[in-house]
Amino acid sequence: MDQAVPFNIDVHRLRDMIGRGEDFRILDIREPWETEICGFDDSLEISMRTLPARLDELPRDKPLVVICHHGVRSLHATQWLRHVGMRNAINLQGGIDAWARQIDLRCPTY
Repeated sequence: MDQAVPFNIDVHRLRDMIGRGEDFRILDIREPWETEICGFDDSLEISMRTLPARLDELPRDKPLVVICHHGVRSLHATQWLRHVGMRNAINLQGGIDAWARQIDLRCPTY
């Protein structure tokens, strides 16, 4: 990755990244029961509690947008990921809830 990766983005920025076809991955750290309600196709679904054991499954060569329900767990996970050397981790502020309320109104909220 050649350019600096922001620590936080909002759902509008994520929508723009998707629309432009940017090369990135979404890491959904919610629990399986949560990801069944709504989520993103092709996201990596690794719950926060299992993240340390599955660190080797995460891409390091592209931005990694970390999401949760409201953006609190993803904030902590992004801080931890950056601490362990994953400078490509980005927190999605507001989480899937903000996405469902501001971008994709078809996505169920909980």
